[in-house]
Amino acid sequence: MMTIRIVCIALMVLIQPYGWYSALFAAGAIFLPYVAVVMANVGDDVHEQERIAPEFALSEKPDVAAAAPEPGPTVIRLQETRAIDPRAGDRE
Repeated sequence: MMTIRIVCIALMVLIQPYGWYSALFAAGAIFLPYVAVVMANVGDDVHEQERIAPEFALSEKPDVAAAAPEPGPTVIRLQETRAIDPRAGDRE
């Protein structure tokens, strides 16, 4: 539709002498963007999508390898220490 609009604008400017057809081309150039936007927004949204139960997405047998925990520590511990002032030396 935008190609048709560009053609309407070009014909409106280029065809001489101006007359009723120039007004027709101007109307096409003005109203075609509105029609294009309305048609794009309507699109294929009229069909409602079918709902699928989430149970069908689950496999019947769980994957044992994926369920096994990884070896090693699972907890990360952070300990804070007292900051040592390099100017104080070993006065403690």
